[in-house]
Amino acid sequence: MLTYLDFEKAVAELDGKIEELRRLAAADPAVPIKDDVSRLEAKSAQLVRDLYAKLTPWQKTLVARHPARPHFYDYVHTLIEDFTPLAGDRSFAEDNAIIGGPGNFRGRAVMVIGHEKGNDTKSRLKHNFGMAQPDGYRKAIRLMTMAERFGLPVITLVDTPGAYPGISAEERGQAEAIARNLFEMAQLKVPILCYIIGEGASGGALGIGLGDRGVMLEYTWYSVI
Repeated sequence: MLTYLDFEKAVAELDGKIEELRRLAAADPAVPIKDDVSRLEAKSAQLVRDLYAKLTPWQKTLVARHPARPHFYDYVHTLIEDFTPLAGDRSFAEDNAIIGGPGNFRGRAVMVIGHEKGNDTKSRLKHNFGMAQPDGYRKAIRLMTMAERFGLPVITLVDTPGAYPGISAEERGQAEAIARNLFEMAQLKVPILCYIIGEGASGGALGIGLGDRGVMLEYTWYSVI
């Protein structure tokens, strides 16, 4: 089932009419719907182009947060071969909000690290909606220093509403963990390529978002405040 944003209501109505016509045709194949469906599909596609040609800053933010937007695992499954996730910060716990491990990109061994939000209620709870604890940032820098030892470029995929702000995170040194990552990443001797694939909010994004090159995909945002 498609998810529509508030400003896409007109598109949702057109797509609803298309689905209604298809249901009628499924019930009675003799009903001629081809021309009507083609006309409505063209109208819907044009409406989407018109809407996205003049999005407001807030609408772009909503698109960056779209629940159907591709997340870390979607990119990894599409682009990275032989990805092997590595777990734990070797200090306290595993944090599923940040996933990372080695893999191959176009025949080149790389270390891929990123936020994972999840795509349904169960997985979103598992990944804490992409809000990492200190353990996640310590795991990330552990993997980056491992990449440095083996000469692997680091690719980070940033998509978070911010670092987890709970008491448990503060007790274990959330600010220190992010600051330590910035310090270590600034000195890393292998290339770091940072991609903003959705939201890039506050220190939660900075914790894996400092690199030699930064790229923002269309309809994303990056703000460290």
